[in-house]
Amino acid sequence: VRPERYADVLLALGDGEVAPEFSRELAAEAYAHTAFYDAAIAGWLREDRFPPELSVAGRLVQKLRYGENPHQEGAFYRLPSATGGLGGAKQLQGGELSYNNIQDAAAAFALASEFQHPAAAIIKHTNPCGCAISADLADAYRRAFECDKVSAFGGVVAVNRPLDAETAEQIAAIFVEVVVAPGFRPEALTVMGRKAKVRLLEVLRAHNHWDDLEFRSVPGGFLVQTPDRGRFDPEVAQVVSKRKPTEAELEELAFAWKVVKHVKSNAIVLSRDSASVGVGAGRAAAALVRAAAAGLELPAHREQVVSAFDRLALGGRRCEVVAVEPFAEQPSLHVGEGGDDCVDGAALDLGGKLSDRQHQRRARDTKRSKSSRAQLSSPASSSG
Repeated sequence: VRPERYADVLLALGDGEVAPEFSRELAAEAYAHTAFYDAAIAGWLREDRFPPELSVAGRLVQKLRYGENPHQEGAFYRLPSATGGLGGAKQLQGGELSYNNIQDAAAAFALASEFQHPAAAIIKHTNPCGCAISADLADAYRRAFECDKVSAFGGVVAVNRPLDAETAEQIAAIFVEVVVAPGFRPEALTVMGRKAKVRLLEVLRAHNHWDDLEFRSVPGGFLVQTPDRGRFDPEVAQVVSKRKPTEAELEELAFAWKVVKHVKSNAIVLSRDSASVGVGAGRAAAALVRAAAAGLELPAHREQVVSAFDRLALGGRRCEVVAVEPFAEQPSLHVGEGGDDCVDGAALDLGGKLSDRQHQRRARDTKRSKSSRAQLSSPASSSG
């Protein structure tokens, strides 16, 4: 089924006998080839997301040096008719992509693609370490980078606009592994050409019939789900405190909500003016909460800050202390003793936790009128 095999077949036929092992190898290739075609057609015709039989096929893009760790083997496959996403990426320069490069590039591309405004996302080990939107791409990247300059080193950058020279100059100022963009201006290619080892990937949005499914392997099978395309909708959220969030707070919460979706649970994102100023995942999230409460390592801790904790966002203007403690024996949500200039905050919670009612009660029963909280909770939280 592949022309490159013709010489091997002719050599075997010339010997007068085809070895059983070689016949088995050719049969496997033939069946795999026809199965790929059949799976592609079935996927194209499929209307039921979860049919009784689901076939997934891939075409080898490249064998990788190793998998996630050096002792693991790895390879990258492209889905049938992939015209976008990482499967349809065009590499313009740089070294061979690794397994981890591809994972981080996919995570960065997914986060940057969340936004309509010019956006930049920086990823390290599949978790965001900076994200921002702005009127122009260079400013968006600058503000994303300022979130965590240490973690950005050796990370993967994605933008949702063609990369321009000004943004490229900023990216080239530090070491990054991969830059993902829907295109690269000639001037940007010249700038990045000075960093020949940096991998440049031109990636467009995926447009094929596999976009509506995500897969994860488990021993003996695989899980399938639809992508998380949920959005924060103030119209369906429930205000459970005395004060309603302002329009500015709702806009900031919407930004934080999109970013925290891409952080591993338990997640927290602190943001200001549509730029993250702190990101934490797992136990690091608890440390970030304590840092926020102490005003440490957060350049914006005395300005408007909005955060998201496992789909929870919290904000306050000019407050010295902004924190949430979801795992305390008495779950608490704090907007601290910032003095007379410490005014209103807002929290956004996905809901559905046992502690929801305690959080809502504390939000309503605050004693300081100038540090009252407006907490938005999804309808799921009403179930307790």
